[in-house]
Amino acid sequence: MFYLNIARAVQGISAALFTPGSLALISATFQNEERGKAIGTWAGFAAITGAIGPLLGGWIAQYASWRDVFLINVPLAIIVLIIALRKIPESQETTPQQHIDILGAILICMSLGGITYARLGSQNVSSPWAQAAWLICSTIVFFVFLIWETRVQHPMMPLTYFRNRSFATLNVYTFILYAALGGSLFFVPFDLQNVQGYTPTAAGAAMLPFILILFVTSRWSGSLVGKIGMRTPLIVGACFAAAGFFGYSLIGIGGSYWTTFFPAACILGIGGTFFVTPLTTGVMSALDTHHAGIASGVNNTISRIAGLLAIAILGLLLSQAFYRSFDNKTLSQHLSPSTHALLEQQRPSLAAGRPPIGLKGSDAALVRRDVREAYTTGFRIVMRVSACLSGIAALIIAILLRNE
Repeated sequence: MFYLNIARAVQGISAALFTPGSLALISATFQNEERGKAIGTWAGFAAITGAIGPLLGGWIAQYASWRDVFLINVPLAIIVLIIALRKIPESQETTPQQHIDILGAILICMSLGGITYARLGSQNVSSPWAQAAWLICSTIVFFVFLIWETRVQHPMMPLTYFRNRSFATLNVYTFILYAALGGSLFFVPFDLQNVQGYTPTAAGAAMLPFILILFVTSRWSGSLVGKIGMRTPLIVGACFAAAGFFGYSLIGIGGSYWTTFFPAACILGIGGTFFVTPLTTGVMSALDTHHAGIASGVNNTISRIAGLLAIAILGLLLSQAFYRSFDNKTLSQHLSPSTHALLEQQRPSLAAGRPPIGLKGSDAALVRRDVREAYTTGFRIVMRVSACLSGIAALIIAILLRNE
């Protein structure tokens, strides 16, 4: 586990280098409507690779080993490295930052680390107050980080950029909407596999409509910003996202994929058409071109923080709703003492919708049904909260953002 964490940290460092850098190159190379189209193409290919990854990874995990999933990146990295060395021009800010904000990096890592710990333990009902305490402490550390960023000479996240009304508004929109996206979609695979009985491969394919719609429409939505501005697409996108999450909240147990997950994923994909590329284009256009790299990095960081924090908080909501429903169901049934002991022993893992291992006899079917129904209860609450967050994001744009 230690080496896995180190390897994932290296992957995170790599992502921090190439994601803002790629968008900064696009911003420096293209202008006006062409920039929107270029960012749309970037978002489209990001979406399609995001679809292939879970699908291929699910197939490999199902028929080989989860360790082999990481091998997908090796040939891709080699190809990208060759292309970067031969084809990509250099682009540099006129006033490059010469110092690293070490304390700022430590503070933000402490904050995000605490949120991650709370997220990992969010399904442990035995310590809900401990999880809440980790979230509160992590939030306090984050505010300390913000205070430090106002005082250090070379901050890693320059807060002065937020004096720009468009940039600030778009990042608030990002935080709220991507909290809904990252927080809710994290729980969809658990529902698909543990409640609905999908294989890992089928669960990876379940979100394909969302991704494919993004891939097909991203370039068009990028050009849309140059024609009508970003305000209307962002409002429409958030409203469609709210409708998509509401669709997920109506899903029960069983039923055809085409009448349950497929419509919700399509509606969410239409929403993504209107907010993914216009949002990225708006953020990159809000500041001067030579600040594009930092603008992209800040926005990408905010979206990651939003998703991480939302998973922890929504995980707490889901687990509490799950155990409340599950306990009510099991108390009304006559289960054997050995079953109760087994349920207590495996209690922390139940909130993922996974029935306990080792159940026998008539109790097994009853408990499996109770686990699936209880998870569905929590899942619906998470999706309704995400729908509300999406609606709030739409209101923020409608009230605060001028059409530019």
